[in-house]
Amino acid sequence: MEDNAKTTYIDVREPMEFAAGHLEGAINIPVGSISDGVTALQGIPKDSKLVVYCRSGGRAENARAQLQQLGFNDVVNGINQDAIESNN
Repeated sequence: MEDNAKTTYIDVREPMEFAAGHLEGAINIPVGSISDGVTALQGIPKDSKLVVYCRSGGRAENARAQLQQLGFNDVVNGINQDAIESNN
């Protein structure tokens, strides 16, 4: 994973999937909750780097688009945990 303290990893899978295993330090915001402006997004600066991921990248891509609509400028689809760990 990136050492950048401003990078926030968001697992957009459902809580049961998140509980089965996730990136250390990642927060869980199911993709269906993002557009509601969940409280988990409060306090995250809009210029922070966000890396979203799920199982195959589909939900992460949906989440990326939603987060950009909410004003987050630097959102990356990390695809899944394996892809993120192998790239870092």
